[in-house]
Amino acid sequence: MPRPFRFGVSLITPAPAAEWRAKCRRAEELGYDVILVPDHLGMVAPFPALVAAAEATERPRLGTFVLNAGFWNPTLLAREVATTNALTGGRLELGLGTGYVQAEHEAAGLPYGTPRARVDHLQHTVEELDRLLDADERVPLMIGGNGDRMMRMTAEHADIAAFTAARAVPGSTTGQLLPISPEELDERIALYRRLAEGRKEPAELNLLIQMVTVTEDRAEVVRPLIDRVPDLTLEQALDLPLLLVGTLEQITAQVRAQRERYGLSYLTVLEPYMEAFAPVIGALRDG
Repeated sequence: MPRPFRFGVSLITPAPAAEWRAKCRRAEELGYDVILVPDHLGMVAPFPALVAAAEATERPRLGTFVLNAGFWNPTLLAREVATTNALTGGRLELGLGTGYVQAEHEAAGLPYGTPRARVDHLQHTVEELDRLLDADERVPLMIGGNGDRMMRMTAEHADIAAFTAARAVPGSTTGQLLPISPEELDERIALYRRLAEGRKEPAELNLLIQMVTVTEDRAEVVRPLIDRVPDLTLEQALDLPLLLVGTLEQITAQVRAQRERYGLSYLTVLEPYMEAFAPVIGALRDG
């Protein structure tokens, strides 16, 4: 049997207290299972934002999507995790990644390092959290990334494996991303599954959706993307896993097909698409 769907929304826009709580309540009303926050400069501070979200809601889980491990000392992070989990009534889910935006590290006066160094730091962080947190302080762990070492770490430690269906543009310091093809996502998930064969419990597989548009004119919506990505055809763009574009029926069918093909049952959308995706949640929950 396929794993049941779960739906998250990443709230990326800072807001005053009343407005922040209102949009968290709206996410709950729309049926989202998880309220998530990113870890980028210029966006919300993750842990206070989640505590405020917990105060405004009752049902959703609350998660980081995902913490930039290079910003965090593992010992201090363990304190943040334990406190936030307690203050949210045990609703916290911790998402971790290496970080991919060099300019943010430079602005914070923190070393960016090589890809190997960033993965090493994340590995150290995961191991230290496991050592420092008591059994009742531990929370579900999501790890996000696409590289081979990241897949190995995710298979070993993560309760949730997060895939972006995109890769960093070589040489970009600002975090520019390019979409990967369905075949490339197939390969990444197949590698993860091979590495995770010895697990007692399979991890939940997550995908970040970059765009949701309910429309009769799919081509018109994706045309700007085609203009930005070299050699991407209209047919290829419409087949990208990170885009949900079409009628409600087409999008609902695509989500079900992606669960069947990839095992992706936990989908996250970005805040600008929170309302647009809500009918899809309703349609999928209604059967």
